[in-house]
Amino acid sequence: MNQVNWGMIGCGNVTEKKSGPAFSKIDGSRLIAVMRRNASLAEDYAIRHGVPKFYTDATLLINDPGVNAVYIATAPDTHARYAIEAMKAGKPVYVEKPMARNIAECEEMIRVSEETGQPLFVAYYRRRLPSFLKIKELVDSRVIGDVKYVHVQLHHPLKPEEVNPEMQAGWRVFPEISGGGHFHDLAAHQFDYLEFLLGPIKMAKGIALNQSGYYPAADMVTATFLFESGVAGTGSWCFSVPEHLKTDTTIIIGTEGKITFSFFDNTNIFVEKRDGTNENYNLPHPENIQYPLIQTIVDQLLGRGVCPSTGKTGIRSTMIMEWITS
Repeated sequence: MNQVNWGMIGCGNVTEKKSGPAFSKIDGSRLIAVMRRNASLAEDYAIRHGVPKFYTDATLLINDPGVNAVYIATAPDTHARYAIEAMKAGKPVYVEKPMARNIAECEEMIRVSEETGQPLFVAYYRRRLPSFLKIKELVDSRVIGDVKYVHVQLHHPLKPEEVNPEMQAGWRVFPEISGGGHFHDLAAHQFDYLEFLLGPIKMAKGIALNQSGYYPAADMVTATFLFESGVAGTGSWCFSVPEHLKTDTTIIIGTEGKITFSFFDNTNIFVEKRDGTNENYNLPHPENIQYPLIQTIVDQLLGRGVCPSTGKTGIRSTMIMEWITS
């Protein structure tokens, strides 16, 4: 492969800025086709982003001879189906997170990847973002000593469309589409990054409840988890708090201090040391937040690097979330 010509299935909000434009900004990479079931929306996306072709049928895009790699940006209920179809057609796949709705679908995707020899990548892009690489640098260089404990707290208010009976709640709160609720959508990023940072989690338990009754999925999850290294972890995820109680805070505690950061709200990193000194860092995200990870995918496909987020790493966060919510 001399150039990666991407076909993109799904033209939703995630592709407008986070991912879509990045494919044509990287040397040796170009987005040449997009697919959306609504023809007018597919054509509109193609025109606005300078994409030569658009489709309303995913199979036609997958079998386009000019497309040699496929990006799947649909809801999780179609991730496995489209990924498997693309890999069987001889094309590498980059799939949005969570990788699929459940462990079984992830395992089948990995099996087909191994059977066909086609690479499978997952959009856990925090593995390449500057702020999250800085946190890893601080941990690896033992700025806070030996890590002992991590606590994750993610609390959001209900969305207007979730409480208004005249509006339609988003697909994320319907388990048959998303695999769970907001927990599965957001904690997927968190557990993937925590394993990237601190190594494998070997055990996780939790409680998942629907306390508000506004939609089918759990809106309250609490968890305890243990890394193979002996680092302990806890977390709480609540998606029905009042607006003034909204929080996104993760704390890593070591023998010599602690690191506090946000997964989603900002790029601030606060380091507090035992000797009383503090350090603050702020490394903004790139314009297209998936750009650094997509760069590694292109590099691997062109034989000039390795991507750190694959099907085998991507299944891990799905597995951990199933341990917690089962």
